[in-house]
Amino acid sequence: MREILPALNRWYASGSPFGLATVVAVSRSAPRGPGAAMAVGPEDQVVGSVSGGCVEGAVFDLAKEVVETGRAQLQTFGYSDDDAFAVGLTCGGEITVLVRSVSAAVDGSFGEVAASVAEHRPVVVATVIDGPAPRGAVLAVWPDAVSGSLGSAGLDAAVTDDARGELAQGATGRRHYGPHGERREDDVTVFLQSFAPPPRMLVFGAIDFAAAVARIGAFLGYRVTVCDARPVFADARRFPDGVEVVVDWPHRYLGGTEVDDRTVICVLTHDPKFDVPLLEVALRSPAAYIGVMGSRRTHEDRLARLRANGVDAAELERLRSPIGLDLGARTPEEVAVSIAAEIVALRWGGSGSPLARTAGAIHRARLKPV
Repeated sequence: MREILPALNRWYASGSPFGLATVVAVSRSAPRGPGAAMAVGPEDQVVGSVSGGCVEGAVFDLAKEVVETGRAQLQTFGYSDDDAFAVGLTCGGEITVLVRSVSAAVDGSFGEVAASVAEHRPVVVATVIDGPAPRGAVLAVWPDAVSGSLGSAGLDAAVTDDARGELAQGATGRRHYGPHGERREDDVTVFLQSFAPPPRMLVFGAIDFAAAVARIGAFLGYRVTVCDARPVFADARRFPDGVEVVVDWPHRYLGGTEVDDRTVICVLTHDPKFDVPLLEVALRSPAAYIGVMGSRRTHEDRLARLRANGVDAAELERLRSPIGLDLGARTPEEVAVSIAAEIVALRWGGSGSPLARTAGAIHRARLKPV
């Protein structure tokens, strides 16, 4: 949804209704997860994707129909066999898609939700997908406010409470209620889509590799900050647009900035006077990933210095050093790919092995909040 918001904002501001399709449930090897979105706007413009191309044609037709009728629809797409003209997935999975019409007349909170997402303010969008409540009804929930209604005060109250709990975890999924919010009933199915602020990537050391790492971090959806104590290197002109560049001693900056269990830290300085005090702070933070660049000899020297400074074995176990997966990378861009691959593998519990040499499910449940 984040990626297609600029187009949705334009359509919403122009007063043109558009069809918004959202994946609300998946099973087996589904190509996109819950929350993946596709929209059909004025003059048949299409943005986003719900399946990577398998069922987009059918969803396009469904979205146009929903805009014309104003009635939200729920559609499940499963496996398509070898019939070339069948509409369905080819991967053996299954996705359920909710398609609803969006305009100021039917969803007055959409503009404020979009602004919150763009400004990294947390918000949950709760949408009725099945049951006696109005399908497609929307309730937007912020930590301190709500907008809209799902059809009854009791249901709104129960969903608001759950939505704030989900928002704290950055979770997206379905919840079941009675018509008036009863907890032990499952007549009404509501899809809760959390828009938590994007996770942070902190890159220390404004060397030539840092721009490539910052670029791929932004591509993966991180809010990227590059920090270096040397003003001549910490120059915003050397880095992609949207990347924050800070001139400060790395350990001092890290000690004073927000770090949570989704934050990834990439230390590229490979200089003990920067690395050791920085890593003492990093290894005692809740960061999900701490990777450090350097040779194996540098790594051993770094470990000895950290031990001498009182960093214990459990803390050192968190260190990913040398940083990245073994891809044979040489150029800054290749090294950035190897670092990104290690972060993604940690997020999903991947092995880093070629898929051709593995067995079982390709797509895994999320293991780490990276």
